[in-house]
Amino acid sequence: MAVREAELLCHELLLRLAGRLPDRHLWRYRDWLAGGAADVLARSLPGTLFRERVALDDADHRLLSEAVLPLGADRSVVDAILPGGAGYPEYGFTSASPVAGSDSEALVLGATLRGRPGVREVRSSWRSGGGQRSKRVLLVTGSADHIGMTGEIQRIVRALGEPEPCVEVLPPDLEPTGYHRAALAESVQVCTGAEAPHRG
Repeated sequence: MAVREAELLCHELLLRLAGRLPDRHLWRYRDWLAGGAADVLARSLPGTLFRERVALDDADHRLLSEAVLPLGADRSVVDAILPGGAGYPEYGFTSASPVAGSDSEALVLGATLRGRPGVREVRSSWRSGGGQRSKRVLLVTGSADHIGMTGEIQRIVRALGEPEPCVEVLPPDLEPTGYHRAALAESVQVCTGAEAPHRG
């Protein structure tokens, strides 16, 4: 398998782990992937899934194997990950910001991504529950470079003060997970990119 194909599978896997793998790990793995360190991700992620007791169903375990084994992961650690369903913490989503007044993060993201080639739409939702404070989840659809776009937006959000950004860049042909569907259902549009469908 080509390295680029394995990297794209890693991106899909990380999307499927959103809401299940703690944010402190997920954003870092996405950053490594965008920075060309997929081999580091591949060697580290299976152990993190094992320690965090993230269970994988058969389809997710197969995706994990296809994504990380060609990049140097330890098969014995991959095989040790718990079997089970795709369980999520008790999260709720809302489109309303918990902070009153101007939303400077949304303004900066809108200015950066509006009309951007390869981007269809950027939406924002606020996640609560799971024993954590409310956090913004950014949902970007239609990106031509899913991996690079994720890394770029994460860096912007971190520069704006969020140390563990939740940035979900969804390929248009990928079926969203239950986590992403729930976030999209309670979201507001931040901006549209150059790939936004024309109406009328």
